Amino acid sequence: MQVLIWAGTALTFLGVAGLGYCILAASRARRAGLDDAAMRAALQRVVTLNLAAVGVSALGLAAVVAGILLG
Repeated sequence: MQVLIWAGTALTFLGVAGLGYCILAASRARRAGLDDAAMRAALQRVVTLNLAAVGVSALGLAAVVAGILLG
């Protein structure tokens, strides 16, 4: 079960890195001074990536918990 714990940890860190990227992308879009339509399009992409990053992080945490409980 050690492999499950380490794989879950890697997935969790990947998800957290994705969340960090979302923060940077949103702040870049805000500083760019886009009009409403362009800002909405940019933030829709960020929201999609944000949801994917949260999902990957949650799967990683679930794998860590499963590895701990099974091991």
